[in-house]
Amino acid sequence: MPQTEAELEQKLIARLTGLGYEAVTLRNAEDFKANLKTQLEKHNHIKLSDTEFKSILNHLDKGNVFDRAKRLRDKMELRRDDGTTFYLEFLNTEHWCQNQYQVTNQITQQGNYKNRYDVTLLINGLPLVQIELKRRGLELKEAFNQINRYQRHSYSADNGLFQYVQIFVISNGVNTRYYANNRKQEFKQTFYWADQENNLITQLEDFADSFLEKCHISKMICKYIVLHESDKVLMVLRPYQYYAVEAIIERVKETDKNGYIWHTTGSGKTLTSFKAAQILTQLPTVHKVLFVVDRADLDYQTSREFNYFSPDCVDTTDSTKQLVEQMAGDNRLIVTTIQKLNRAIKSQSHQIVMEKLKDKRIVFIFDECHRSQFGETHKNIVKFFTKAQMFGFTGTPIFADNAASNEHGKRTTQDLFQKRLHEYVITNAIADENVLKFSVEYWGKIKRKDGTLITEPKLDREFFENPDRISLIVDWIIANHNRKTHSRKFSAMLCASSVDTLITYYDTFKNKQKQGLHDLRVITIFTPGYNEEDQDANGLIGEPDFNISTDPSSRSHSRDKLNQFIADYNQMYQTQHSAKDSQAFYAYYKDISKRMKDRDRENFQDQERADILLVVNMFLTGFDVKKLNTLYVDKNLKYHGLIQAYSRTNRILGELKSQGNIVCFRNLKENTDQAVALFSDPNANEEIFIEPYEYYIDKFNEGVQQLRAIATIPNDVNKLISEDDQVKFVKAFRNLIRLQNVSKSFTEFSFSDLNLDEQTFEDYKSKYLDIYDKTRSKPDEEEESLVEKVDFELELIQRDEINVAYILKLVAKLQRDRQADVTSEEYQNQKASILELIGKEAQLRSKRDLLEKFIDERLPTLEPEEKVETVFQDFWTQERIEAIQQLSIEENLKVEVVNQMIADYKFSGKEPLRETVLSACNEKPKLLDRKKIFARVVSKLLEIINKFDDALGELGEEE
Repeated sequence: MPQTEAELEQKLIARLTGLGYEAVTLRNAEDFKANLKTQLEKHNHIKLSDTEFKSILNHLDKGNVFDRAKRLRDKMELRRDDGTTFYLEFLNTEHWCQNQYQVTNQITQQGNYKNRYDVTLLINGLPLVQIELKRRGLELKEAFNQINRYQRHSYSADNGLFQYVQIFVISNGVNTRYYANNRKQEFKQTFYWADQENNLITQLEDFADSFLEKCHISKMICKYIVLHESDKVLMVLRPYQYYAVEAIIERVKETDKNGYIWHTTGSGKTLTSFKAAQILTQLPTVHKVLFVVDRADLDYQTSREFNYFSPDCVDTTDSTKQLVEQMAGDNRLIVTTIQKLNRAIKSQSHQIVMEKLKDKRIVFIFDECHRSQFGETHKNIVKFFTKAQMFGFTGTPIFADNAASNEHGKRTTQDLFQKRLHEYVITNAIADENVLKFSVEYWGKIKRKDGTLITEPKLDREFFENPDRISLIVDWIIANHNRKTHSRKFSAMLCASSVDTLITYYDTFKNKQKQGLHDLRVITIFTPGYNEEDQDANGLIGEPDFNISTDPSSRSHSRDKLNQFIADYNQMYQTQHSAKDSQAFYAYYKDISKRMKDRDRENFQDQERADILLVVNMFLTGFDVKKLNTLYVDKNLKYHGLIQAYSRTNRILGELKSQGNIVCFRNLKENTDQAVALFSDPNANEEIFIEPYEYYIDKFNEGVQQLRAIATIPNDVNKLISEDDQVKFVKAFRNLIRLQNVSKSFTEFSFSDLNLDEQTFEDYKSKYLDIYDKTRSKPDEEEESLVEKVDFELELIQRDEINVAYILKLVAKLQRDRQADVTSEEYQNQKASILELIGKEAQLRSKRDLLEKFIDERLPTLEPEEKVETVFQDFWTQERIEAIQQLSIEENLKVEVVNQMIADYKFSGKEPLRETVLSACNEKPKLLDRKKIFARVVSKLLEIINKFDDALGELGEEE
């Protein structure tokens, strides 16, 4: 008989007590607080009065999860009953093993709803680790979703002590993952633990022994959680990041030798290097830590994060003098660019100040150390600093095979940094689900009928730069871009071989746009200059160059073109950029970087998006954007340049982004195979690239058989009475939408290849959404149904193009047909098909009753001269006003404050604060009622926004 959840829970508690945890029984809030008082007394060697403890609870019950994480790590200035001051410690972060450890289970919290938590680890009485278990065989995602519900429903209850949880653990016994307390996180941002060789530790018992061991879990909380100031969230390091930082620290403590970390692109090297720098500054033997990046990578967010940790440690100006002053000052951590560091070392004018640092122990950490100029920087540092210790981070090391010659000869990463301290290659990252696989597709013009690729004249620039060839490529992109980017939910990049080729691409896109052939938002950036021979013949990516000559005699064709393209950008986004000098050009670069990265943010406005970014070299390394999923390649990439460029597309984000799409307009098959062999394993192709189109079609058709075994036709879903049967149907159809999501990204996708026609698929989808609606319409209860626990993954079937504006066009046509005296039967059929479509689209279901009301009640009364969309906007506005008034009456709220809260949410994407909601109440609510009222009002506000403001599309006059 399978192990039950209760048995799994008891086994875990027994394991933890064996590891030295004290088992305690705490059934309610009073038990919990009494135990907290006892543990704080024990930890601080003090006796607390009831008054003093009440003061501590008040101190603890402030702010959000991020604020509380800071408070946890600080001491409280406790005013004692006798007038003295005592500095109370909640967590010993310096000597992390010296804390009090307990384990408890089934604590009940009464918030908006009553919840009971599985296993809680208490450190000094505070719940710092929460473990949610599911019996073997159940999806791990169910445990993740349950914790999300606890966060909404009850973690804020009873002084909000459960908002001090730092790490969540979810397990079904066989698979175990952990993640930081960050509400914005999704399931794909949960991690397995592993050993130093990247072998996953998934079994709960093994995980408990290695990760939940008292000293280790304390170390993770005290040293390896990053308080991300920019986004105000907690982040916890993944196992390979932990081992890398530990290896660097040990290297600095024990030796004066260098080292490097090989962690694949997309694995979070900047976070790892940031944490290493942060910890190294605390070592008394280290005078300073210099975190060295390329100027192109020192973006606003990185600068702000480092400045929060160590004020004024980042200087974003070009002033070398500023860096020298920092070097001579008290800052233990300095973030600088490789360009300024070189100037500071070599400049005669700074020699007197720099000479004083010559014999100091300075640790240099280089981000993206595969870049070519590190050879020169390395030479200068070694020559000047006698006690320099250097560490490099790279996703693509330079080996003998891919080393390029320069004035220093062929230098490998090992030559420069000596020992490889930790390794985490792309196959590890894909296996751990930390990055996505790639789908590499070759343009049909370079494929033979049997699927093999033709050999191209690789060095023939005339062949590749032929405008007719580029025009055909642009036509292909226009035809397939929506398919690749899920109707522009994601952005793409196109990398060209030279500035001239890029200019031809941009002009071609622009001309076709003028002809009305597309409405893609195409932007570009490149360094203008004289057209040289193709610089990428060695397959490597050149370094971004921001130097713009201001000499009028140096103006070139590419410079004039760049100014034209920037003018287009300014018109599109209402900006005022230029390339008049290097500083202005760099500001333009940063604006593009920010625009692309901001798509990842929750409150990003769609009108600010860019669809395709055209580049030659810029943004092809070290540029992380989750909402970028496609790379179009017309460039001879090779070795680390190829892996770096491909890896712009493979960041994890939700279910919709199932792979990174690479579309090659050149035959890069051999180059791709060589790069994979060099940076992972000669036999790793199957692990790195998704399967061919036929594989997903076969899997889909197998899934159709399984679906029909449960419900032969869509209407048979109505006969599935038991929850078990409904869950089987949901999981079977969810499997189909996952497979269809991948299949549709292939250019050759056709519904005719599937054993399920499109109409029947849509009918099954309606039944799927019916079940979803039914489970979400009833109020949350303590016990959830089996169906409620399943993740429906609606993002996979939501079509943004089917919005209110689209429906309104159909309604306008319906109205014109009615006025043209179509038969009653034809009218009713058209009306029925519109209502059916509304029912099939997840994002329209909340609006279905209003759209039906408009069609049934208002449409028949329309006068011939009235325009449907104008009348609809009046109807919609009035219904929205009435909904807000209804909410205000039901909850006794001030209408003007409700309207302001909705406006603020639409602007910032952030839910209103508790104080704001309570200030909207006409009568001040009782203390015990406030949390329930707050949750209820926010829920109703979001319903109104979802119903009246989301998925509208562009509403305007019909043509």
